[in-house]
Amino acid sequence: MRNIASKLEELKKEFQVVDIQHTQKTKRSFLSIEDYQVTLNNGAVFNRQKLVKGDKSGDAVIIVPVTKENEVFVIIQPRVFTKTGLGVEVPAGYVDSGESATKAAIRELKEEIGCVPSDLIHLKSYYQDQGISGAFNTCFLALDCEEKFPQNLDRDEYIKYLKCSLDDLYYLVDEGIINDANSIIAINETKKLMLVKNML
Repeated sequence: MRNIASKLEELKKEFQVVDIQHTQKTKRSFLSIEDYQVTLNNGAVFNRQKLVKGDKSGDAVIIVPVTKENEVFVIIQPRVFTKTGLGVEVPAGYVDSGESATKAAIRELKEEIGCVPSDLIHLKSYYQDQGISGAFNTCFLALDCEEKFPQNLDRDEYIKYLKCSLDDLYYLVDEGIINDANSIIAINETKKLMLVKNML
């Protein structure tokens, strides 16, 4: 089980940030802010700001991909604003305009790890941060994933992946190595489902 830690240490060195510079501040790029004045039925009036990601809703999918051999794919990528600069996560991504969450999950699996599942099970849906956004996240368990394609990453994506056992996956969460809320929610929902259904 601890072999996963040494593999992650190697990737941490590869993805370590050596320089980061604030180049400019723009009013509108990938992230923009919309101002609103809100009036309630009781007459209360207040202001709110909405965070918009890439002119989209910001809806996202988070997927726990499991192979026929009960191994799980985890991805490793730079997360430059975290304390370690490295993110260990399960695959995830934004839902494109006009795309269903299910189709987005299948697309993200193909792009990030080149795999195709035989089945997707909806685990949970929730708002990312309803105080500043309407973004709605959907978690899936992807079963019988098979590697069939090369990675097809966006220009600014730097992702590597590896497979681990379910016990390793739970260890990564318990030890705080996987520490983003979306991955933790998806993994905990997977664990809960498996306990109830004895799936894996």
